[in-house]
Amino acid sequence: MKIITLLTILLSIVAFSQESDNELPYYQLPEAAKTFTAGTVAARQVDALGFRFYWASKDLNTSDLDYKPSDVSRTALKTIAHIFDLSRVLLNATMQEPQSKIETDSLSYQVLRSETLHNLKKASDILKESEDISQYKIIFEDHQYEFWNAINGPIADAVWHCGQLATFRRVTKNPISARVNHFTGTVKK
Repeated sequence: MKIITLLTILLSIVAFSQESDNELPYYQLPEAAKTFTAGTVAARQVDALGFRFYWASKDLNTSDLDYKPSDVSRTALKTIAHIFDLSRVLLNATMQEPQSKIETDSLSYQVLRSETLHNLKKASDILKESEDISQYKIIFEDHQYEFWNAINGPIADAVWHCGQLATFRRVTKNPISARVNHFTGTVKK
């Protein structure tokens, strides 16, 4: 299973390396579902995360990526890699696959960003169609966790880290565009 996951990531790296920022999901929030179900509400949480991550991680330069507030903190790039890992936990849960670790040190900022956004989009699409989200468990080698843990774990944690990226950007004088409206999930022209 680990080889298939690794091959999928490597193929995605090649495919997404040619992808422009305009082709990535979550420039704006997708249209909200017409009905409220557990799946559509969970999907909207993931979409909101995707929108925040898109803008928190957009157009970062080397000094942005290298920034960390203290010697014991993660850099912005390491924070993006952590959000990528969290997106994989969520995607694997929705695909009903066990968790596996991928080494992220060799992945570029562009690849980590693209893969994270696509992972979130795939997870959201699965959730939107789901009649029963209790089937999506976070599966580790020796334990399974209910979908509740995906909400208070990787989803909430990733939103938290998007806030850190937004703060880091302010410090490095490259703030998120003022045109972004997080409340409506839109971007002013």
